[in-house]
Amino acid sequence: MAFQINVKKAREKAGISQLELAKAVGIAQAQIAKYETGISVPNIVLGVKIAQKLGTTCEKLVEQ
Repeated sequence: MAFQINVKKAREKAGISQLELAKAVGIAQAQIAKYETGISVPNIVLGVKIAQKLGTTCEKLVEQ
């Protein structure tokens, strides 16, 4: 799944921790960890918030 890899890469490129990203979008750090390991995926509203915080788009986060 490309999403998990893209989220982690974008977060690291932005220089923020899982905790910082989680706080910025209003969820728990454990949920970000689940996204980055492919255990879970966010709904579209949360996906947009994550993408905005990471300076990208939802489309970029899900492309192969």
